[in-house]
Amino acid sequence: MKLFYTDIFVLPLPDGHPFPMAKYRLLRERLVAEGFEKDNQFCIPHAATDEELITAHDADYLKRMVAGDLSSQGLRRLGLPWSSQLIERSRRSTGATIDACRAALMDGLSVNLAGGTHHAFKDRAEGYCVFNDSAVAARIVMAEKLVKNVAIFDCDVHQGNGTAAILADEPSVFTLSIHGRKNFPHDKEESDIDISLEDGTGNDAYIKALAEGIHYALERARPELVIFLAGADPYFDDRFGRLALTKEGLGARDRLVLESCSAQRIPVAITMAGGYAKKIEDTVDIHFQTIKIAAQM
Repeated sequence: MKLFYTDIFVLPLPDGHPFPMAKYRLLRERLVAEGFEKDNQFCIPHAATDEELITAHDADYLKRMVAGDLSSQGLRRLGLPWSSQLIERSRRSTGATIDACRAALMDGLSVNLAGGTHHAFKDRAEGYCVFNDSAVAARIVMAEKLVKNVAIFDCDVHQGNGTAAILADEPSVFTLSIHGRKNFPHDKEESDIDISLEDGTGNDAYIKALAEGIHYALERARPELVIFLAGADPYFDDRFGRLALTKEGLGARDRLVLESCSAQRIPVAITMAGGYAKKIEDTVDIHFQTIKIAAQM
């Protein structure tokens, strides 16, 4: 299984910024410490090109973002300070999902140790997301005629609003989002399936709802590839989560997604998406658990 990492492309953030950049480095260090280099291949991804990015983003938006020509409102919506490092990292994170999709189609499973930037819209950044890696990757593998149909299973605690909007008129990509009903973003978009959960939803109710959604999605979409956003933020002790899943519940989620796809021999590309636990070690544990479960498939 190939693991694509971007933590060497450092993004400087001001002291006290809530985005946990360190989780990416800590996750790769944990994987190395646990011996994943023996049976898996760690890869530096390519940087997504302009030609790749405009499959899902406006050329004018790309030009302005690369140049740092953003309004104060645009920067507030993004939630990150602009820098050339931000652009390079965002290109690499998107390239990693493209590379993971290609690798999954060859090997059955692959992982981007970052990615899941599902709040980026066609023409704007939002919620720490510059480029929408899932939408770009889905469009790329279809354009390369590697697959005809893709499904995106977004299990981050926040709705994949940018993904839903970009792919709203794309019949070959099926979008499923399971998220907190009252959580960010306030104004939701319309996915092909939206599973909206109340604050405090726990393991059993979450797994039941997700199982029903996956069954419907696989029956209707017949995907040849699934992009799985394995967010760590449904965790009960996540600062921005508001759901109540335990680590065991999140492991059950990962097995449900991966076993459902494996039963139909559907390749899966995994991205990490969000994770803001009060203790960063908990976020790393959850992401590590996802990859460990995938390695056992």
